[in-house]
Amino acid sequence: MSSKKCYVIVLLIVMFIGGCQGTKGENAYQKEDKVVGKKMHSSAKVDPSIDLSSNQYVPIIIEFKTKPAKIAVLEAKEKGITLTLEEAKRQVEQNHQTFRKLLTVLDEKNIPYKVKHTYKTAFNGVSMEMPANEIKRLLSSSVISKIYPNKQIQLDPPINPSEQM
Repeated sequence: MSSKKCYVIVLLIVMFIGGCQGTKGENAYQKEDKVVGKKMHSSAKVDPSIDLSSNQYVPIIIEFKTKPAKIAVLEAKEKGITLTLEEAKRQVEQNHQTFRKLLTVLDEKNIPYKVKHTYKTAFNGVSMEMPANEIKRLLSSSVISKIYPNKQIQLDPPINPSEQM
């Protein structure tokens, strides 16, 4: 399996696990949001495993608030809202344009970063690298939903029934 496919699979697993958390107690994102929200007045959530005080470069994945076009159309249909695929694609593209404007601000302030990939189909967002202590500057963006560390994880291979005995 290629490295790119592994990252996408890991990302989808992280998103699935994050979406399956219970709502009775606070999850790590909610706790972090209270801290970040007081400082930044942002609805974006940063994974608490990212040390925002470090000046080390960190690879991150940024999830935008707008769903990928096909998913947005299906969710809208489920809610009884009419949304064309073309309009949903325009919204996704608008997210990316807004984010590029934020990158222009980073350029003006001489903040180093490198955008690795942009995602628009199965996931709406970008992967990039930047100093961890500069991630806070991204939180002012109205298009960002969550920021995850971009790290590779290893899944254990499935156990064959014959090996269990």
